[in-house]
Amino acid sequence: MGINALIVGAGEGISAAFARALAKDGAKVALAARDPAKLAALASETGALAMACDASKPQDVAALFSRAEAELGPLDVVLFNASARARGPIADLKADEVANALNVGAFGGFLVGQEAARRMIPRGAGAIFFTGASASVKGYAQSAPFAMAKFALRGLAQSMARELAPKGIHVAHFVIDGGVRNAARGVVEAPGGPADAFLDPDAIAQSYMAVLKQPRSAWTWELELRPWVEKF
Repeated sequence: MGINALIVGAGEGISAAFARALAKDGAKVALAARDPAKLAALASETGALAMACDASKPQDVAALFSRAEAELGPLDVVLFNASARARGPIADLKADEVANALNVGAFGGFLVGQEAARRMIPRGAGAIFFTGASASVKGYAQSAPFAMAKFALRGLAQSMARELAPKGIHVAHFVIDGGVRNAARGVVEAPGGPADAFLDPDAIAQSYMAVLKQPRSAWTWELELRPWVEKF
């Protein structure tokens, strides 16, 4: 494919599957997480560069992009995949934990999206992707901070898509509406149902790749993905 990619908030699951799909397609990949040591195996497998970054800190994000471009060259696609959770009854939530969830999941998305846009606008090309969730469109009980962050991230993506598409930059938001299969956690089959009740991360990555390769005359700004057995 011959492109340069950066994945922020990398780990197992969706981001790892996307990294593998990109590498298989010939892309050079950089992976970023708060603890880059956990990315060692994936980086070795994909030939990726692993870097440390706290996505909620402007200085970390700026340094990350500078290093990624110094190592790989101009970035063609950036995926924001970071999030933080704070669960519990609304009356019991701790303010600092809620603030952290918003700083990582929403403000971090802004910082990464802004930094990517600043570099792509002069070139008039590039793709900026955001990983959403069921909580991007529906808030669940005892999960208000996650819904707040994901609603904000979706709004950011929609606003950026409308602003940047005419500048040649493809912004897309992916609503992952369901649990993601993760054999490392023992999630290979849903209770009382087939394994297909969970989304396959490799299948999700195929959709990311399909959107990445869309001709600009027919761009998708949002794609919703769910298991075929889910009840709407």
